[in-house]
Amino acid sequence: MNNRLIWTLLGLMTVMMIRANPPKGHGQLDAQLYLGDGDQQPLVVGFGGSEGGNAWASEHWKAVRDDFINAGFAFLAVGYFGMPNTSQQLDRISLDAIHALIVDTAGNAKIDGQKIIVIGGSKGGELVLNLASRYQDIGAVIALVPSHVSFPGLTYEMKHSSWMYLGEEVQFVKATPDIVVPRMTGDIHQVFTVLLEDVGDDHPALIAVERINGPVILISAQEDEVWPSTRMSDLVMERLKKHRFGHDYEHWSLSGDHASVLTQFPRIIEYLRQQFIQ
Repeated sequence: MNNRLIWTLLGLMTVMMIRANPPKGHGQLDAQLYLGDGDQQPLVVGFGGSEGGNAWASEHWKAVRDDFINAGFAFLAVGYFGMPNTSQQLDRISLDAIHALIVDTAGNAKIDGQKIIVIGGSKGGELVLNLASRYQDIGAVIALVPSHVSFPGLTYEMKHSSWMYLGEEVQFVKATPDIVVPRMTGDIHQVFTVLLEDVGDDHPALIAVERINGPVILISAQEDEVWPSTRMSDLVMERLKKHRFGHDYEHWSLSGDHASVLTQFPRIIEYLRQQFIQ
């Protein structure tokens, strides 16, 4: 049975599952704010990846979260899917709702609303680049193992974008029959490699990173088993260079797998301290 026939059969099996409207819980978020003792604290907003839930609010990340707070930052942990009140899948997540939450939080009397930093890993890295490229009040981006394009939402049918902006789906790389076999075998890296095959310099799914209003730090893994984060980060750097980006931009390319970038938080915090506190 060839790939195209498999794809057709899968499409017929799931046609009744395809939703024309955003999923239940669209625009709903889970948020936890952590504040230090000082005034005028820069705000770091943290997003997890495809694991869902509110990773940054978990006990697992408490030590790193506390490191940010002890360095003088406020920290907002955001769960954007996979929580009781949110969408259960990473499917057409509202960038507008996320931005509204950030603006509301930045109004806290102990926070310096002029200093907003977003940080996210994997799909969260894709999210923060999309977010900061659209909202000029975001002053810095830390993107861990990110993509340079918007991919489909993480649903069975992969018919919709991961993100929505101003009520419309963000342009994304469309799924093709060629991903069926690697999906069936669990070869996630190959799925994304295939999705990227037809992405050229003018593809509508490319994230307009040149519109970001502040420093951009990309951290990638050279042996990334999930997707080609080093190559995609290189392409972000090339785009920023081509557009003569007016802010600091760096790519920290590390030897290791998808999770290896999680060792870099001391370096990240020191970089942000130099930019926003010292």
